[in-house]
Amino acid sequence: MSPPARRTGRPRSAEADRAILGATRAALVELGWSKLTMGDVAARAGVAKTTLYRRWANKSELVVDAVAALLDEQLELPDLGSLRADVEETVLRFAALLERPEARTSLMAVVAEATHDEALRERIRTTIVDRQKRLVLLGRERAQARGELPRETDPAAAARTADLIFDVIAGAVVHRTLVSADAVDAPWARDFAELLLSGFAAAAGRGCPTSAGRPAPAQKPAGSV
Repeated sequence: MSPPARRTGRPRSAEADRAILGATRAALVELGWSKLTMGDVAARAGVAKTTLYRRWANKSELVVDAVAALLDEQLELPDLGSLRADVEETVLRFAALLERPEARTSLMAVVAEATHDEALRERIRTTIVDRQKRLVLLGRERAQARGELPRETDPAAAARTADLIFDVIAGAVVHRTLVSADAVDAPWARDFAELLLSGFAAAAGRGCPTSAGRPAPAQKPAGSV
């Protein structure tokens, strides 16, 4: 059997991709979803429109990838020595990123469009949500290595917990920043981390001797006050 035919043409350029995705976010801020076209993006990025269509079938795919790239580049989990500190700093960084016009406009546009486009919802799940869950997995792994959280023995339960933690963090920060338009400041991040980690430790293992890295309070004898 003959070997499969190789695709011809120039290889993809990472630099060109970055220019295209940056141009997409800038055009979306200026034009809005309804007026944005692949031609607008190509002109801003200085590439041929055919270059875009070789990479993305339509503007929905392009905008989702533009959002995903921004999150990948700007959102990282700090290592501040404790799970609590890492959560607080991540929440503040995520909120600051959502305050940027290119992030806020792009994310709200794709989420709105996805309400009536199942294929777009699936692309958001695989390209944005699943990739950003890495932060939860990394944070939990670090916390387990420090002894702040127990290691789960049930992989399925561990996966469900990770999904839930991601949904809670992302949902709370996105809602507060983009919907209610309230401040995500240091006091809010501290209170949020306190609430989150109390539930995180309970979900990770009932009867764990620590809660988010702190010793459990001593039990008083029955009848004592």
